[in-house]
Amino acid sequence: MNFRLFILFFSCALCFANVTQAQSPAARYEIDAKRNGVSPTDKDALPRGVEFIRLDSTYYVGWMYTGMYKYDRAADYAGYRNCVPDLLKAFVLLEKDFKGILVNLYSSPVFYIQNNAKYNDYMVLARTLRDTYENIDMPDSSMWVLDQLAKKNFRRDFFGVYQYKAWTVHRNRFFTSKEHKWLKNTVEENEKLALDYCYMGLANIRRNKAANDPWFGPTHDQMDNQFVYHYLALLQCYVKNYDSSEYYYNKLKVGGFISWNNYGGMKSEIGEFKESEENFSKDKYKYGDQKFLREPFYYIPTLRIYAGDPKEAMKLASEAITESNSTPGFGWYNLALARGYLYDGQLDSADLTIEKAKEFKEIHIGTTLTQSQYDFTVGLLRLTWYNMKISQLKFLNKDWWYSPSLLYQLAVLTVNKYTHQYIMATKLAANPERDRIVYELFCAEGTTTFDEAWFLLKDFSTGFFIKKMQNYIETDKRKNIIRYFQLFKSELEWKDGDEKKATADYENLLNTTILDTSHEKLFLARMYEGLAKGYDYANDNKKRDFYTNLMYEHFPQLVPYSGLSVKVKLTVTGDDDEDTKKAIKELKKCNIEFVDQADDNTLSAVISIQKKGIKHQVTVTSSSANNKKTFQGDRNIFFFVKPEGAGQEMARRIFGSSGALEIEPPAEPEKKI
Repeated sequence: MNFRLFILFFSCALCFANVTQAQSPAARYEIDAKRNGVSPTDKDALPRGVEFIRLDSTYYVGWMYTGMYKYDRAADYAGYRNCVPDLLKAFVLLEKDFKGILVNLYSSPVFYIQNNAKYNDYMVLARTLRDTYENIDMPDSSMWVLDQLAKKNFRRDFFGVYQYKAWTVHRNRFFTSKEHKWLKNTVEENEKLALDYCYMGLANIRRNKAANDPWFGPTHDQMDNQFVYHYLALLQCYVKNYDSSEYYYNKLKVGGFISWNNYGGMKSEIGEFKESEENFSKDKYKYGDQKFLREPFYYIPTLRIYAGDPKEAMKLASEAITESNSTPGFGWYNLALARGYLYDGQLDSADLTIEKAKEFKEIHIGTTLTQSQYDFTVGLLRLTWYNMKISQLKFLNKDWWYSPSLLYQLAVLTVNKYTHQYIMATKLAANPERDRIVYELFCAEGTTTFDEAWFLLKDFSTGFFIKKMQNYIETDKRKNIIRYFQLFKSELEWKDGDEKKATADYENLLNTTILDTSHEKLFLARMYEGLAKGYDYANDNKKRDFYTNLMYEHFPQLVPYSGLSVKVKLTVTGDDDEDTKKAIKELKKCNIEFVDQADDNTLSAVISIQKKGIKHQVTVTSSSANNKKTFQGDRNIFFFVKPEGAGQEMARRIFGSSGALEIEPPAEPEKKI
């Protein structure tokens, strides 16, 4: 024997001796005894796990305890990534030492009972390891765990291998076999694969029912079916088989296993917004303080935007942010808050919140939402902000074209907007499911709104999108969504320069649409905005003012961004000192048509200014021509020390925006050499 072979033989023998010594039955018996009464997630689990590893590092229990302890306390990417080595080692060691037990688990009831503890450990480890891989976006590893479970061919699938495979495929549907070999090459093929996995799961339950009935009772399959129905309902909604989705959700209702959250998403997709919000609300607090995205706190604020109530949207999102404390979901809740700020006209706050969400490293737990969707939502909200910021500057400064500093700001914003819009359009073009989550305007798996889609699509290929919207009008099965395609088509026609056709279509939409006026105020505001612009173009000022007033009644915060000059009868009361005069002078430089005499379509605003020491207290009360007020209570009050910016703040408050209790003067624009 040569020297190298001798060294190799000696090393192997030494390793075998060490393993044999480490696998002492006495050590394992001691570990099993000591683990009683201490859960792997208890505060003492980590030192206990370290002790078990010292006693026998080849026994899975110690690694399971340290891995589960870390998993239970993880709250970010680094935390979950740190769990993987211990959990993986435990999983592999358990499979290596007890594979025979696992494969033969269902050989007899006695054998099943005798080895149930090892089976439970295996299931806990498999679930935790698979969840960890999902949390850190490692779908190949997640699918590997599921494949290991599938190889055991457990007669009763307590884990739910088939439905989790379906979920994993669905979550990664926009990839292909090039990125993940277990996928197909189109979104449609991947969705079919996901559905096939669900049907395999149902077939497996039926196939094993006769053998499992004596063990688990004749109704065990009903519960097992419920877990598959959960995913079938979700998938059937995505592929737009809404009757089938409703069928499975009804089965889940009867069985008591329904996810009201998912059902709310389906209702939103088909335009039943009232029912959607009701269902989402049932799951708001379902999961307590568990560390994953609570989707109701993202989607209900969006529904509140549709209902013309951005203040409630901000309240809900702020509540979720406070409770999440920078755990998973924190980024999504900030995006919901940013959307609320945008639609309440608080663009400075929206700017900060979008940046906060952009910089946050979100991990997507307990949801099919992904990082690519998160990034797309951040980008689209930023694009919306650019559009609104440009419009706001013009509203707050009606003579903006005479100001070099404002012209410079507008030029910079416009360049940034088009650059960002191009980037977003490029991302959209590369997204294989762009039709489903953007063009179709409503999708339960989408994370943006129909209104935000407008800011992305309006400057690209209007003719193409007019034809696309017409096709949806003719073929889409969602009767409550057809009007949104009609609205979008009218907006595109206006953008394309066919103002008369757009106005006629807006009129037709007005006269033929029946909708939920309490939950679709954003739709109404956009329709009235289109009509007001149409009659402004036709020089019919009376009808223009009539529809502008209606827009104000349904969503007053959007009026300043419409470009319409609105008639307001202004009344100023209180102190009349120099600072007050400066503030009112600034107010009158905004793009508002202040009039002395009101007609049937004139808004009214009463501004009371009282000197309080070094501060001025401003109370703004405004109402439509039909005396519908935009503010109640103390939210219409703010204070200023210096008059600069106070007049512009009054203008914003007239149109329903809220903001800080005390405002600061605007920063001086940078002077360019």
